[in-house]
Amino acid sequence: MCARPALESRESAGDNRLTRDVVSARPIAVAADTPVICSAGGTDPELLARLRDGGLPVGTDLREFRTEVQFAARVAEALADGLLISMEYPQPTALCPDERAVKSAQLVGYLNNKASIGTLVDPRYQARRDVVPRARLGAATPAEKSWVLKGATDDAHGGSLDVYLHEAGQPIALPAFTDVLAEFVVEEYLQISRNWGLQLYVGPDARAHLLAVTEQRVDAFGIYSGGAFGSVAAPPPELVAQCVAITQRAADVGYRGVCGVDCAQTRDGQLVVLDLNFRITSGSIPLLALESVRPDDLDRPAESVKLVATTPLPAMLAALEPALAAGTLLLTGGHDTTRTDHPVRATTLHLVVLGDDPGEVAARCAALQARAW
Repeated sequence: MCARPALESRESAGDNRLTRDVVSARPIAVAADTPVICSAGGTDPELLARLRDGGLPVGTDLREFRTEVQFAARVAEALADGLLISMEYPQPTALCPDERAVKSAQLVGYLNNKASIGTLVDPRYQARRDVVPRARLGAATPAEKSWVLKGATDDAHGGSLDVYLHEAGQPIALPAFTDVLAEFVVEEYLQISRNWGLQLYVGPDARAHLLAVTEQRVDAFGIYSGGAFGSVAAPPPELVAQCVAITQRAADVGYRGVCGVDCAQTRDGQLVVLDLNFRITSGSIPLLALESVRPDDLDRPAESVKLVATTPLPAMLAALEPALAAGTLLLTGGHDTTRTDHPVRATTLHLVVLGDDPGEVAARCAALQARAW
């Protein structure tokens, strides 16, 4: 269950709801016979057919919701069926009691709290950071200095709502999460040379396993915009070992599932862990999809990309059909708001661009994102 709880703030209610619905549909493409509670926006019949055409093990037990009331009903039905819930974001215990969860809401919240880096990560791999209360936020974020602001909360709203980058001398426009949270992390603004996302998982054996290394694309706002797979320059071994050790610490306190650890090397050679994402992430599904249907391509250049447009879903799929049929593009998921009660039309598609040359793959990704859909 990847849907995340609502965030009550001045954040646009429509944007907030859309993010929550889209992330709920992430696992559909690789779910196989595992039940998934997901937005109906991700279960469009044509979309599912295209996923199956790509050979993916598409979920066969999709418990869809079109409204927030239906979401709660689907959870109640799953519990009544005797299923355990694996929540990727912490849900209220009134909705999902801890004894019915694979991992408790408290644990998921703690592991994803931006302040938890201070306890889970070896100090040698931490950026300079302070946890500050709301009363000190203004003093801790001066306009004349560069800094990174993150929300420190066990609610782990995610959805790109809890990171804000500020460059020295630029105007400050504090994000929505500063309206509702009591604590914040203020980090040094690092000059990053290489940016990796390590994808790991903890299985029933309670051991941390490395799934793959990706290079991350991050936009000007610090938000993940895609990842490069295959021909990726590996991080230094000591950084990889630290990421595995972090995941093992989470496993030792009960975490089970996939996770992503964001890490980097700065221009002056510092190795640093930037963020911990103990949940299914935007980088998880492309890797699981490739591993399922095109394992040989895990060593070839590939990049994930997300497209968001107001164009109807069938039209976008039709435009991409030649590349999908040629095998140079793999569809890994999508969402259509017209299948929910969301008032704004938005079509989202998740894709993996495949090729033989990293530069050519990157250029095709850029062209897809720049296209007037």
